[in-house]
Amino acid sequence: MQKKTVAIGFMGTQLDSGLGAGRWEKWRPTVSLVQHEDRLIDRLELIYSRKHTALANQLVADIANVSPETEVNLVPLEVNDPWDFGEMYAAIYDWARNYRFDPENEQYWVHITTGTHVAQICMFLMVESRQIPGVLLQTSPPRKQKAGAPGELALIDLDLSRYDGLAQRFTQAKEEAIDFLKSGIATRNARFNKLIEEIERVAVRSKAPILFTGPTGAGKSHLARRMYELKKARHQIDGDFVEVNCATLRGDGAASTLFGHKKGAFTGAAADRAGLLRAAHQGVLFLDEIGELGLDEQAMLLKAVEEKRFFPMGSDKEVSSDFQLVVGTNRDLRVDVAGGRFREDLFARINLWAYTLPGLAHRPEDIEPNVDHMLARSSAEIGRNVRFNAEARAAYLRFANSTDAPWSGNFRDLAASVTRLATLAEGGRISVEQVQAEISRLQWLWQHADGDLPATSASHDSVDLTDMLTEAQLAALDYFDRLQLQSVIHICRQSRTLSEAGRRLFDKSRELKAVANDADRLRKYLHKFGLNWDAVTG
Repeated sequence: MQKKTVAIGFMGTQLDSGLGAGRWEKWRPTVSLVQHEDRLIDRLELIYSRKHTALANQLVADIANVSPETEVNLVPLEVNDPWDFGEMYAAIYDWARNYRFDPENEQYWVHITTGTHVAQICMFLMVESRQIPGVLLQTSPPRKQKAGAPGELALIDLDLSRYDGLAQRFTQAKEEAIDFLKSGIATRNARFNKLIEEIERVAVRSKAPILFTGPTGAGKSHLARRMYELKKARHQIDGDFVEVNCATLRGDGAASTLFGHKKGAFTGAAADRAGLLRAAHQGVLFLDEIGELGLDEQAMLLKAVEEKRFFPMGSDKEVSSDFQLVVGTNRDLRVDVAGGRFREDLFARINLWAYTLPGLAHRPEDIEPNVDHMLARSSAEIGRNVRFNAEARAAYLRFANSTDAPWSGNFRDLAASVTRLATLAEGGRISVEQVQAEISRLQWLWQHADGDLPATSASHDSVDLTDMLTEAQLAALDYFDRLQLQSVIHICRQSRTLSEAGRRLFDKSRELKAVANDADRLRKYLHKFGLNWDAVTG
């Protein structure tokens, strides 16, 4: 089905003017839009100021006379100073945010011949930033003056990547996007914030596959969905967000769930099934725990990602689906590739944009803002405002940031903990007694059968030494030394200070010393590799 054409533009108070019969003798840019016999404008969004209502109504009547098939919507837009860039951009920006664009069924032409120069620049920026999902439209008078001639019409499709930072509004939009990806949480961990900043850039510029690695509960699924919602808000995708945990897929059901099947393809296939890849057409497909996917399904997925085509089970006819693939795993896929459990070619395809999400224990600075966010969310869910008493808040945060709290379930554990506190709070206040009971509950939750607290869920394997050591240093390391150094750095990143890390690393040998200087021992160990505390934790 051919898309409808929608033109968007300002009414020209000078170029479009004229109330007498002589107006048909001159070229009027807005009227000329509908005078091209080979280019039907299905709808015109005509932006005007109410003080020029008479001219706007005259244009509506003239357009109806020339092209009765064109629907004209008058869009009143009031600004105090049409030459003030900030005011004009904000007005257009707010209109576009509230307009129901439908890129799947409509194409948008943004007319920049009329309006003030400031308005034209603002329209250019709105198209360039994809706030308006269309192309620019420039019209001009006929080369040879002829009464009633429509003149020339040219479409301009921008290269959107060249003009970053032209307007302060872009900076604001970028900050809003980053804040959106973080669910409005004022996170403080520098590494995590830098990670989200890059993910924001990739999310709005790329349709290539993205790989999220991290422990269970680190937020891979949540971040994938927020990326989708951000792209949807920017009119970059039209389809749905489709999520599946590959650990739940087994046997024929795995291929059937993902790629669909024809009736009779296997026992129990009583009817045709489209499959999730087709359900994700023009949208995002998130495959969590992709390391659990079988080798046959991996091969089929690779073809689908590269060619946008694949065979459903039991079918000799290819089907197509154009989706963006986002995958998550808590495993090191490099190890799985080496062990033959994961296809090397698929790993290479999904590894273009790869990000490791740190667990909660690696982001102690972010515990407090996440507690505040989760408490506000729990308050909204239960319908009453809940707060900590000052002493209770201090006690909870002191435990949450200590080495006694491994947060092995990461944000899931934290969310469950805050929900329990909010639900049981008497009179909307969380008491010290409640916090103490909750701490006991968490300690029981994290306790192994032998009574020891488990290590945090993140592995030392997640420590990438290539960012800290030269190629020559890496080549000179024995495998034993490499593992030991990774483990030491892993403990450092879990600890708040050099002294705390030293106490954890030398917890037995320090008892044999008359004077234990754990920090100095750790500092000297790191110095052997040319490293220091800031280098391994910054």
